[in-house]
Amino acid sequence: MVAWILKKILGSKNQRELKRLTPIVRRINELDEQFKSLSDDELRAKTAAWKQEFSKIPALEEQWGKLGEILPEAFAVVKNAARRLKERNHSFTVCDQPMVWDMVHFDVQLLGGIVLHRGRIAEMATGEGKTLVATLPLYLNALTGRGAHLVTVNDYLARRDAEWMGQLYDFLGLTVGCIQHDQEPDVRREQYAMDITYGTNSEFGFDYLRDNGMATTRDQQVQRGYHYAIVDEVDSILIDEARTPLIISGPATISTHQYDKWKPLIEQLVRKQNMLCNRTASEAVEKFEQGDVEIGGRLMFKVKLGQPRNKQLLRMMEDPDKRRAVDKAELSFYQDTRKEELFALKEELFFTIDEKSNEADLSEQGRTFLNPDDPNAFVLPDLINEFTEIDLDPSLSQEEKDKKKAERQQHCDAQAERIHNISQLLRAYCLFEKDVQYVIEDNKVVIVDEFTGRKMPGRRWSDGLHQAVEAKEGVQIDRETQTLATITIQNYFRLYQKLAGMTGTAETEAAEFHDIYKLDVNMIPTNRPVRRTDHNDRIYKTRREKYNAVIKEIREAHAKTQPVLVGSVSVEASELLSRMLKREKIPHNVLNAKFHMQEAEIVARAGQPGTVTISTNMAGRGTDIKLGPGVTDMGGLMVIGTERHEARRIDRQLRGRCARQGDPGASRFYVSFEDDLMRNFGAADRMTKIMERFGLEEGQELEHRWLNKSVETAQKRVEQRNYLVRKRTLDFDDVMNMQREVVYTYRNEVIDSEEPRKLIFEVIDEALPAKVKEYLDVDEPNYTGLVHWVNTTFPLGLTKEKAQFETRSVDENAQFLVAKIKNAYERKSAYEEPTAVKSLERYIILNAIDRLWQEHLYAMDALREGVYLRGYAQKDPLIEYKTEAYDMFVELMANIKNEVLNNLFRSTSNLQAFENFLATLPQFLLREHAPTAPTAGAPSRVRQPQPVGAMAGVAGDGDGAGEVSIDLPIRRSLPKVGRNEPCPCGSGKKYKNCCGRVA
Repeated sequence: MVAWILKKILGSKNQRELKRLTPIVRRINELDEQFKSLSDDELRAKTAAWKQEFSKIPALEEQWGKLGEILPEAFAVVKNAARRLKERNHSFTVCDQPMVWDMVHFDVQLLGGIVLHRGRIAEMATGEGKTLVATLPLYLNALTGRGAHLVTVNDYLARRDAEWMGQLYDFLGLTVGCIQHDQEPDVRREQYAMDITYGTNSEFGFDYLRDNGMATTRDQQVQRGYHYAIVDEVDSILIDEARTPLIISGPATISTHQYDKWKPLIEQLVRKQNMLCNRTASEAVEKFEQGDVEIGGRLMFKVKLGQPRNKQLLRMMEDPDKRRAVDKAELSFYQDTRKEELFALKEELFFTIDEKSNEADLSEQGRTFLNPDDPNAFVLPDLINEFTEIDLDPSLSQEEKDKKKAERQQHCDAQAERIHNISQLLRAYCLFEKDVQYVIEDNKVVIVDEFTGRKMPGRRWSDGLHQAVEAKEGVQIDRETQTLATITIQNYFRLYQKLAGMTGTAETEAAEFHDIYKLDVNMIPTNRPVRRTDHNDRIYKTRREKYNAVIKEIREAHAKTQPVLVGSVSVEASELLSRMLKREKIPHNVLNAKFHMQEAEIVARAGQPGTVTISTNMAGRGTDIKLGPGVTDMGGLMVIGTERHEARRIDRQLRGRCARQGDPGASRFYVSFEDDLMRNFGAADRMTKIMERFGLEEGQELEHRWLNKSVETAQKRVEQRNYLVRKRTLDFDDVMNMQREVVYTYRNEVIDSEEPRKLIFEVIDEALPAKVKEYLDVDEPNYTGLVHWVNTTFPLGLTKEKAQFETRSVDENAQFLVAKIKNAYERKSAYEEPTAVKSLERYIILNAIDRLWQEHLYAMDALREGVYLRGYAQKDPLIEYKTEAYDMFVELMANIKNEVLNNLFRSTSNLQAFENFLATLPQFLLREHAPTAPTAGAPSRVRQPQPVGAMAGVAGDGDGAGEVSIDLPIRRSLPKVGRNEPCPCGSGKKYKNCCGRVA
């Protein structure tokens, strides 16, 4: 109560913050009046003067301080330029459409601009001109010369806004770029070099990954830093899309999936389950008719476990008594004392489905159906025990033990692959519906964004799920992919030194913006009072009744030529409504994932008299709906929501499509108890009691503001769950992010280095001592092993006698080898092409980083999937993940250095240069001098190395230093001569009796 009174007297925190900004807005308007007397060139000269001034301020903090000082003047310059364009009726084309400039910044837009400059989120209602607002802070921050980015949701909006607002920037002397999906790297580099760059979040993110994870030279990189960014539709990009990481992937080297093999059996299994659930539902109906409510409820709960969307089940759930019986059965089965009964009930099915967690789980009956002859087909072998038994078997040699271990490992891998394939196929058949989660296009499965209804070509579900859906639909199954580079949206935008955002709906997610991005939300008031009427939800028992009521309301509005915008949550729902409207002979436009090319055009026409537009969620977002002639008198645009979305702000976005800039408008949502939100998260018991109390009949609806609260409570539950999922994703990705930063920083250091040899020598200085300690700093030093490793990695030609490792300490031996390797490398480099040697050295390091980083990403994915099982051992999976990830990363960095060492003498800029280097080495010909007629007591001949070639004179100086050398086998200059063939010397004798006697 006290808080309410204080809020009334002092205003909310948001109101107080906006009040503090009012004097700045007043100052901007005063300066705008003064600038009216300036010529165009004088106004434009201010931009050039500021850019010149900022070029002399190197420190970023000082630049930001200066930006705050000039903010009123800079904003006034932008507003004045917009006024001049409007007064001249400046005409231009945007996306090939003619336009005339007709906008000047309102005071509330100036407020929004200040909030954006200060690195916050400005919540501005739809139609308040967010596109124009962004010009103010973008112009101001672009003056630093470090680049300013505007991030939007699709390529069309990026291009439209860049061309549209580009008129203003161009007038003021700033350059504008736009990143589009199909641009070449050279074009992208030019766009990023502009003062202001527009683009989509995925294009910015993928360019970051390509620059840091794939480019091998500075010329191949396109971005130039992360200074300031404004994210348009910030809730959509930073929240809705944050659960899916950006991944650049390539085809896996091998593909072992068996989806084609298991598809027919899974289809049969799903059919058998459907038949079983239909029979069980029929039995439940009979039990209810006989008055046996308890058994009927148990049978219905069984159907709910096996087929949650069973039509008979959904029809029975409309009856309050039957709904209560199911809820009662479910609650009783989930008690601890009845766990065994619940398990037995699940075993009566072939598999169970959990819609909330998106999982399907085979029962023993289902496993037997798929593999009747092998009871252990779905049991992973205990490799640790099996390996121990093999090691303890005295009858096996070491070679046989290794062979048996490899066989058991292979069997385990095949078993795991089979279990995984079957699990993903089951999910594809039971949880993923065509035209809801995906559509089929050009013989490919294309994912549909659940929030925007837009298709996402190029995106694939991970972990083999996409291939399982491809197998289900009978389209081409693409090869498995391997991750080459990855980053989450969250971590990409946290790279920016200053981040801001704007949207029509951010208030409900303010806590998440603050926790993850450190972004505060300011609600900017509308330019004119909002005249929209938000009616109470209408709640029905069934979807059928709900859709009939929706069609009735559309028909009434259409009869008086009031425009209607109908929002649906899926492609399937939009097409169902379309069919129902066709039966009613009501003309309409459908805007869903299948027709998003005409998105902006259809949405722009949605305010014309008599227009009916069906849209999936926020399709067409970013395009204003302007009312046609006479529509204001009819009450403006009517927005109808056919289902409450999981997130409240998606519903608010739909409502906000009407009543822009003081126009009239109305909105209403229709809800049924069969909607996914109500089934999974709604308070079913409470709703059932309300239905009973009012004695609802077919077609009757519930409508009260208290019920709106109940629906919102269900939405809050889902929002909280989704926030925890995103937070958990971020917690795990933060581990990867730290590793990514280390690897990408090292990679960029290699690319930017003018002297990559220094980095090569740093690797030698760090990796060599570690390797020497591995062999020598132990209880029993392995001198032979060290000599073998050195000779297989570097061309030093060491022998144990020459190296004399025993005479030195571990550190001295390391220094001895480091000096020898650097000397050898200098001599090798002397024979390389001078112009190419730096590129070669960079390539050696980059190749090692990239190959091993990709393997590391694969291993980290596997760790992340498996680490959740540690929870059963009462261990926190996140802590376990961090611990193991650190150990894996230490190993990765060591492996990168060892890979560099291995490739040091196995890479060349030119084959001829490498052969020239080999020719200088003291090559040892190894020849067996076999005696012609050995006698007892005669000493046997031994292999004696004979130095040949250019450096033969120095090879055997006996200094024990181990000169740079290489052992080569004998190369014949002539074809091999058989023992009984004529001798090539021309004597006429057989070879074995002539020259062959002494060979």
